Amino acid sequence: MLESDEAARRLGVKMATLYAYVSRGLLVSHPSPTGRRRLFDVEEVERLARRSRQGKAVETRMATITTGITQLTDDGPIYRGLRATELATRYRYEEVAEWLWGVDNEGAADLHPGPEWVALDLGRPPGIGTSDRMRWAVVMAGSADPLRSDLRPEAVIRAARQVAASMVKVLPAAGPDPAGPGPAGSAERSRSIALGGEPDLTGSMAERLTSVLAPRPTADLVRGVNAAMVLMADHELATSTLAVRVAASTRADIYDALLVALGTIAGPLHGGASQLAYSLLIDAERDGPERALDDTLRWQGVLPGFGHTVYKHGDARFGVLLELFEQLARPQQVELVQSIVDAAADHGIPPPNVDLALAAISWATGMPPDAGRTLFTVARVAGWVAHYLEELEERPLRYRARAVYATGRSPG
Repeated sequence: MLESDEAARRLGVKMATLYAYVSRGLLVSHPSPTGRRRLFDVEEVERLARRSRQGKAVETRMATITTGITQLTDDGPIYRGLRATELATRYRYEEVAEWLWGVDNEGAADLHPGPEWVALDLGRPPGIGTSDRMRWAVVMAGSADPLRSDLRPEAVIRAARQVAASMVKVLPAAGPDPAGPGPAGSAERSRSIALGGEPDLTGSMAERLTSVLAPRPTADLVRGVNAAMVLMADHELATSTLAVRVAASTRADIYDALLVALGTIAGPLHGGASQLAYSLLIDAERDGPERALDDTLRWQGVLPGFGHTVYKHGDARFGVLLELFEQLARPQQVELVQSIVDAAADHGIPPPNVDLALAAISWATGMPPDAGRTLFTVARVAGWVAHYLEELEERPLRYRARAVYATGRSPG
């Protein structure tokens, strides 16, 4: 069933038009269990959408994608009925990934990770950049799997756990913090690092990723990285996710589908926003917030880390990570980020998004400038695999767009 706002979006109409369809008998609305909104049958909405499209002059064979994985709302993403902003500070990334993959769990209280988040022994990675190392890990993992064409869900999930762990294992480790371990350094790290006391995060994906990205890992930083991974785990039909679904529709194996995603996310307009926001913070620290904002607008035309095509009134994920950033950063760093946000708001710039918070955590804790991109990439494996599995349940080769041929179109 679809909520009213989602039904209207699928039909491309306003809410008033949606209820006009109901009054004219074109759609039937159903009461919601919560009693707050009306619900609409997915198939009925899709039939009406197809009828509307048939009246248009341009032919299309593009698939309509119905998903039960992630819903985007003003309160942030909802993963199979559970709010990502609540999961981020309560559960490990692995647990949320299993939830997205549809592994048997009765509810949020029963989320648990599978037993096989173990990196493969792929040998020593070549001396290449971070993004290339992650792609190398996927290539090598696929080449080592003698039954990589096994598309049963249990086989795909087992491979996904190993690939995600292997992508982290091959990353270059950050150098030691010249300031030393500090009050929350090696002594704290030697103890069991837990998220909110439970569960134990020792050996978790968040701890592994923090260990290679941060010169001084701490329990608080592991919690921040874990929260960021959960919040970035999926975002409905982002470009890289759509690429995965296209690959799945051809019945490509999970390794090749992940390589398609990694190639797409490598584009600077998809996975690179946090790295640009990191540069903004460096410039603001050196030149002051307003000059940094002005210089960025002059040379880039937009402010990285601000505005969002979906969240017009603010990205709820930003607020979650901002609170964690404030626990990790020095007071002057917190003040600087707040000054940037205030200066942008004073000039009518859209609210900050999760990329700014991700950059702020990376910057404040001494991570490299591309740490946000790396974290985003590893985290998104959860969503890519979830959509891959869901697409395998659809008819194959359903993505086939038709071009509108125009004579005299220039090659450029």
